[in-house]
Amino acid sequence: MINKTKTFPLGGVHPPDNKLSADQAIKELPLPKTVSIPVSQHIGAPASPVVKVGDEVKTGQLIAAGQGFISANIHSSVTGKVTKIDDIMDHTGYKRQAIVIEAADDVWMDDVDTSSEIKSEISLSPEDIINKTRESGIVGLGGAMFPSCVKLKIPEGKKAEFLLINGVECEPYLTSDHRLMLEKGEEILIGTKIMLKALNIDKAMIGIEDNKLDAIQHLTDLANKYSGIEIFPLKVQYPQGGERQLVKALTNREIAPPPKGLPIDAGCVVFNVATTFAVYEAIQKNKPLIERTVTVTGKKIPNPANFKARIGTSLTELIEAAGGLPENTGKVINGGPMMGKALASVDIPLVKGISGIITVSDEEAKRKEVIDCVRCGKCVFVCPLGLEPYLVARLAEKGNYDQAELEKITNCCECACCSYICPSNRPLLDYIRLGKTTVLQKMRERGKK
Repeated sequence: MINKTKTFPLGGVHPPDNKLSADQAIKELPLPKTVSIPVSQHIGAPASPVVKVGDEVKTGQLIAAGQGFISANIHSSVTGKVTKIDDIMDHTGYKRQAIVIEAADDVWMDDVDTSSEIKSEISLSPEDIINKTRESGIVGLGGAMFPSCVKLKIPEGKKAEFLLINGVECEPYLTSDHRLMLEKGEEILIGTKIMLKALNIDKAMIGIEDNKLDAIQHLTDLANKYSGIEIFPLKVQYPQGGERQLVKALTNREIAPPPKGLPIDAGCVVFNVATTFAVYEAIQKNKPLIERTVTVTGKKIPNPANFKARIGTSLTELIEAAGGLPENTGKVINGGPMMGKALASVDIPLVKGISGIITVSDEEAKRKEVIDCVRCGKCVFVCPLGLEPYLVARLAEKGNYDQAELEKITNCCECACCSYICPSNRPLLDYIRLGKTTVLQKMRERGKK
């Protein structure tokens, strides 16, 4: 039985879906000849290389060790020789340290199970699951790249009651999570059971927007044999996949606005479906996070597709596999068009947090003429956090950061609903991001005094 559709109550928009690759099964990208693997693919301290130039490495071998509590291990995604350890440009547009490996034959570490057998019996203890998640370098694959082992270790004084699995994929164009749910549904549910055991709770809810009825039905059918897991269809209403919106839709609980409030404050722990699948592979297959599913799409790209690709593969190779970069491309976006960021170059490596690459035509990429605010109030109506975007954007534009702080500019989740809906084409989010960054810096400086 499929549950009644849920949603969050405040704001939101519904951009055109443009799920051009939704019916494209996941294809395995050919093994790259060379990979460039950044040592910082996560929030927190960069990992420290444990290999040197000239070393021979195997697929799945540790090549950089996480440093400190909030960090993540990095593993080789290919078998070959380390040819360089140097700073290269990554998805942020900045140069950061990376390990370059020239690939040879694909020889996995001996203890990795590369078979297609699905393993449902969970033998590890909760503590061992958390440790294995840390060892395997698993981070949030929805884009945040927060180390998953940290989420699984509940802080003292907090209590987890619900595990929420985010299968929403509310951004237009992106379909990698959708395909993963259809093709790896059993493994995702076992991964959910693994995390329930690690958290020592017995209730999990998987939320999926109802433009993915096939995934909802598929996981609902599979969940009949997994106690404690329920599948919930969610209204197509961006940003349905935001943590605060997901927690509200599924549990009717509120999380305090950012930057302070966290899902655990409402008794919830939230993971993306791709992360859940990675946890399954780490615990049941002893496989570290060395590849991921990524959507390559766009209205002009010849063959929109979903690829399973090794970390460190050049984005150029992914785009070529989808038919090549269209001649009139104005931008290439990392992630979805609402919250994603335009890339400075496609000659950069795939990292753990890239779920989609979208090519945008020159015509679509051009900003429209900005005119004066017409006081329509649409930006206020669609803000999922109840802010007044026109006001905080204007305060940031004028440099009035103290007043912007009083108007709760730091609460903004940067979903871009305000910019999307504005009939005057005002770059509201651009100003809000600028103001938010400045205010947060001022708050940190005050805290040091």
